Amino acid sequence: MTTDRKPIVRRAFFILLLIIGLRLATQMRSRPPAAAPAPAAPAAPTTRTPSPPTAAAPTTAPDANRELIDAANQQRSKVQLFATGRVTRLLPDDNEGSRHQKFLIRAASDLTVMVVYNLDLAPRIPASVGDSVTVRGEYIWNEKGGLLHWTHHDPSRRHQPGWVDLNRTRYQ
Repeated sequence: MTTDRKPIVRRAFFILLLIIGLRLATQMRSRPPAAAPAPAAPAAPTTRTPSPPTAAAPTTAPDANRELIDAANQQRSKVQLFATGRVTRLLPDDNEGSRHQKFLIRAASDLTVMVVYNLDLAPRIPASVGDSVTVRGEYIWNEKGGLLHWTHHDPSRRHQPGWVDLNRTRYQ
């Protein structure tokens, strides 16, 4: 008695293709999204705890904030950029929903920007008025000068990683 093996082989081949497809789909979901090339700047360390930055001490030269100033003048939002400035004011933490540390930095003579930093995802920044900081985050324009948020890592990898450099330590 001979059995026709074609249906069994087809079924096994189909199951194998299904398994391979599911495995590829799972791998694609676990990969971080491809990010647009960022401007030349220091690379962010991969740790979540404070670590030494790779860049030199922050500078307040006008060219250091050219991209930020242009975004503010053009009222653009959702722009990933760097900002350098001095802390001018510490604001109360926002404890509604995710907890956020907030402070203002003067990035140019006529531009003050609020830095918003998620305390549920990263350690508190020991910033004081007068400190010089460099920040990487997503800029959102508003009439008061705008704000920089996502200034820390994003565990869901939907946003480019941000950070705050203060006193040769990177917080992210």
